[in-house]
Amino acid sequence: MGRDSWHPERIRHSPWGALALVMLTGLALMRNGADLSPGPPQPVAATSVDHQKDAPAASVSGPMVKPLAYAPVARVAIPSIKADAPVVDVNLDPDGWIEAPPPQDSNLAGWYRNGIAPGQLGTSVVVGRVDDLAGPAVFHSLGSLKKGNRIEISRSDDRVAVFEVYRVEVFAKNDFPGARVYGDTGKAELRVITCGGGSTKANGYDGDVVVFARLVGTR
Repeated sequence: MGRDSWHPERIRHSPWGALALVMLTGLALMRNGADLSPGPPQPVAATSVDHQKDAPAASVSGPMVKPLAYAPVARVAIPSIKADAPVVDVNLDPDGWIEAPPPQDSNLAGWYRNGIAPGQLGTSVVVGRVDDLAGPAVFHSLGSLKKGNRIEISRSDDRVAVFEVYRVEVFAKNDFPGARVYGDTGKAELRVITCGGGSTKANGYDGDVVVFARLVGTR
């Protein structure tokens, strides 16, 4: 059984005075249930960590969209995988790990509210479980996303930030490239993360699926 939480590596401040992006290493959103077959969808190929692991991921080019101000997150919707879930604020536990969404509700995502808000300039992060004792959870199909798919984040200020996927990768938990995943690209970006890679009942998943997306619209 693994730890259902994320460990922060570094916190910096956003231009709006909110605590900015949390650098997370040792991401360990582990499954707690029995083996599922054939398991959740995975990206076409797992990505090896190379010499670029400490460099922030470069966003693809696209139209510039005016970023939004800071506002807490209310909901995440990913139409292409039929995911539509409320988002709860998650905090740090006594050991300094970012808590996972409560396990009682499989259709629930989490956002660390002391980080960047989706739509705000910087890289925001939304996390969720891939499965639980009952079966598939909110981000079970996350690994099947493709370039061009859209992710919509509804915020507490009644604004919606629309993101377009430009990359989906799998990284090993024991060599997770935090700077590459969470680094600031100078644009408003989003990372959506769940477990992935191979798995065993004893140790859970050995990797993490990371979806890279950029802001393409607001309403």
